[in-house]
Amino acid sequence: MSHLVSGISSAGRSVPDVDGRRFLVARAKGPYVFDDGGRRFVDTAMGFGATFLGHGHPAVDGAVARALAGGSMPAYAHALEEEAAAALAAHTGALDQVVFLNSGSEAVHLACRAARAATGRRVVAKLAAGYDGWFGEVAFGNAGSDAAAMRGNARPRMGDTVLTRFNDLDDARALIAEEPDLAAIIIEPVMANAGCIAPDPDYLTGLARLAREAGAMVIADEVLMGFRVRRGLVSHAYGLHPDFATLGKAIGNGFAVAALIGTREATAVFRDGRLRQAGTYNGNPIACASVAATMGVLGEIDYGALLETGDGLRMGIEAAFAGQGFDLSTTGFGTVFTPWPGRRVPQTYAEATAAVDPAFTLALHHALRRHGVISMPAPFGRHYLSTAHDREAVDLLLSAFQGAARDLVDRGLTPRH
Repeated sequence: MSHLVSGISSAGRSVPDVDGRRFLVARAKGPYVFDDGGRRFVDTAMGFGATFLGHGHPAVDGAVARALAGGSMPAYAHALEEEAAAALAAHTGALDQVVFLNSGSEAVHLACRAARAATGRRVVAKLAAGYDGWFGEVAFGNAGSDAAAMRGNARPRMGDTVLTRFNDLDDARALIAEEPDLAAIIIEPVMANAGCIAPDPDYLTGLARLAREAGAMVIADEVLMGFRVRRGLVSHAYGLHPDFATLGKAIGNGFAVAALIGTREATAVFRDGRLRQAGTYNGNPIACASVAATMGVLGEIDYGALLETGDGLRMGIEAAFAGQGFDLSTTGFGTVFTPWPGRRVPQTYAEATAAVDPAFTLALHHALRRHGVISMPAPFGRHYLSTAHDREAVDLLLSAFQGAARDLVDRGLTPRH
C-alpha cells in the first residue's frame, strides 16, 4: 500500500509508464537525468524550468553547502539575505525592493495582497489560461479549463478573481468598465503554461496603461520566464514596467526559493504597516545562497548564444518532422518552447486550444522516451534548454526527435490539422 496520496506530491511531475516501466529518477546531473535502472536521458523538463544552469551546478551547490554548514534555519537576520536581494535587484531595474518567499504561488499571493492593501480594492484580474500558482482563487481559469475558454457572455469569475483574454485589449477595456473595484491585473508577459504564446506588439504596454488609468496596479508573473531569455525580466524586453513582479524557478537553480519584487513606491505598503509579510522559511540561508550564487553565474552567461543554439534546435526539430511529411511548428524561445502538430503557430489561447492534440503530445513523449529523452507529456507542455545543454546534449536531442518523427509516421500518426 502506498502512503503517498495519488503516488506523487505534485501532479505535474507524473509521467506515464512506457513499455510497462515506471519512470523514477535516481539522480540528475547537468542536462541529464538517470532512472533507477541507470539509463541516461536528456532532460527537457529541467525541474519545470527551475534548473536553468543544469542539475547540480557546482557553484550553486557549493554556496548552498557552505550556507548549510553555517546553519539552515537561524530564525534571525543573516547577511546572505541582503546579499541575495542586492544580486537579484541588480538586474530588475526600478523593481529593486525584494521579499523572498518559498514558491511562485506564495509570491503571487503576496502580490495580490499588496495590491489590495495599496488600492483599497478587492478584485484581481488574470489572463485566461494563465497559470499564476495554485493558491485560492488565483488557481482559477488555467489552460485546459472551461473558464479559460471564455465562451459565455458573462465574464468568468471566482470570488474576487476575474479573467480577461490574452492579446485582446478590447476585452481588457470591457473588463475595466465592468470592474470599478479592480485592484490589479496579473500579467504573464508570455503565456508559457498555455503553450508559450507571445504577446502582440503593444499589447502588454496597452494593458498596463489601461490598468493604471483605472487606478489598478500591474503585477507581472515572471516565475517561469524571468531570467530565462535575458538577464532580468522578460517584461522589460517588451516595454512592460510593472509595479510588482514575481520570480522563482531560474533564480535559485532548483532550490526552493521565490521572490516578490517591486518599485519603492509599490512596496511602501510593507514599510508603512498596511501589510505585514511573514513566513518561517522566507529568506532562509539555503535559499539566499542559491540566489546569490545563481546571479553570479548568470552574469557570465551569453544569452544570445544560448538562444541561438535553442532556436537552431527548434528549426532542426521542425525540419526533422517535415522530412517525414509531418507538419510541426513551435512557439516560444530557444530556452523554452512548445511543439504543435500542424503548420499554424497559435497566437491566442483560442488558437492554441484548436491546435492542441493530447494524443500527439503523449505519443511524442513515448517516442522520445524510447530514444533517450524525457519530456513533459501534458498537452500544453514545454521543452526547456538549460545552459548545461552542450553540443552533445543538443545533438542527442535532435537525433531523438528525428527518431521520434520516424516512429510516429511509421505508426500512422499524422497531424489532425
